[in-house]
Amino acid sequence: MAAFASAVLEDMPALSSGRQFGSLHIQLQAGIDERYPRLDLAALNGDGGAAGATEARQLNDLALLYQNQGRYADAEPLYQRSLAMLQKMLGPNHPAVAATLGNLAALYEEEGRYAEAEGLCQRSVEILERALGPDHMAVAVGLRNLALVYEHQSRDSDAEPLYRRALGILEQNLPPEHFGTASILNNLARLYYRRARYTEAEPLYLRSLAILEKTLGSDHPAVAESLRNIADLYRAEGRAGEAEALDQRSVVIRRAAHGSSKTCNDCP
Repeated sequence: MAAFASAVLEDMPALSSGRQFGSLHIQLQAGIDERYPRLDLAALNGDGGAAGATEARQLNDLALLYQNQGRYADAEPLYQRSLAMLQKMLGPNHPAVAATLGNLAALYEEEGRYAEAEGLCQRSVEILERALGPDHMAVAVGLRNLALVYEHQSRDSDAEPLYRRALGILEQNLPPEHFGTASILNNLARLYYRRARYTEAEPLYLRSLAILEKTLGSDHPAVAESLRNIADLYRAEGRAGEAEALDQRSVVIRRAAHGSSKTCNDCP
């Protein structure tokens, strides 16, 4: 699960998804930024005003850098300081607060502190729903992040409805072949695959692959990873020949892109 992004205050809450399957934030940004209420830093007078808002963003940015470097002990107090400042300036139910809660939740998830991450994700989603409405795309990203936390706790029955709802929100707001839906399609398919619900997983994997090929090109490493997922599914169904063909294509793509057959999760 990725952090909610560094531009917490000026285009807030810019959202991301992260390490699991590409960056949903980058692809969704153009579609959702204009829907967010923009924060007028100059209007935050008193108790630091715009300077305080800028400091909160800088703390968040530095925390995100530390998190990406694996310096979790350094990142956590910075997120907490940023969160405290935003709550004081904007109140506890502002979307910028939800964004910072999402960042802190992502940190806890990476540390394996799933119960703490779950609580923060739930609070973040609640704020976004109240502030932006239940069908806003920011809510979809928050739901996806909460579903990932549930997956880490082997709570697939809790994760599934969140993925389905998030997918529905994105499909309602985005073109049918928009890159942003590929990640959630993949996650939901992966959940079905784990539960041996193969006939439900296959069309989702195939749709995700088609979107990736159209938006990123047929030789992109994300396409290689998608092919591997489908190959694993076919093997589980006893379709060894089809699985082998997909594996071979995946290896060719990864070697061309990175000089080896390593997975995209290992790619720089």
